[in-house]
Amino acid sequence: MMRDVRLKVDMVARGAHGRRVVRPMSPRYITIHSTQNYTAGAERHSLALKRGALRSPRRRGGNRIGYLIWHYTVDDRVAIQHMPTSEQGEHADFDGPGNRYSIGIEMCEHRGSNRKATIERTAKLTAVLMKKNGIPLKNVVPHYHWPRRGKSPANKNCPHFLMDNGRPGLKWRWFQGRVNYYYQRLE
Repeated sequence: MMRDVRLKVDMVARGAHGRRVVRPMSPRYITIHSTQNYTAGAERHSLALKRGALRSPRRRGGNRIGYLIWHYTVDDRVAIQHMPTSEQGEHADFDGPGNRYSIGIEMCEHRGSNRKATIERTAKLTAVLMKKNGIPLKNVVPHYHWPRRGKSPANKNCPHFLMDNGRPGLKWRWFQGRVNYYYQRLE
């Protein structure tokens, strides 16, 4: 299945940008996002993370390091790993459990890409990560799951193309079904 995922490891250097501060993590969740960036695929997102181009205001109760960083970016051609799954990212809920305990996966949606292929590649990667880390399907959550203190609305409509009216519903359950389909094939 990893052959289908086409995983490329392209880590942000330890001590640089989003990995300036390394916080250990034992993952309990997998958080699924959509980039909502219509101009860049996985390679360009990887480059942006490595260059420190994805900044976020550092503030108490907010982003802890001043940069965004997540574990994987997936598009219709490849999945790229940016940091070890044993380290906390800055992708979900600032200083909350979404960042402290979840592996972050961003799905690209740039123009010209095949969204269905991106979703299938993400479902396969998610299944492999569930198996490797002992994470149950109920702990595969959308970004929406993690409230962001101080933001309005607190729960982000993300990944927007898997939400129904801004919330998890039939589309999200369909995605979880795809993840479970691939997970069952790993056992």
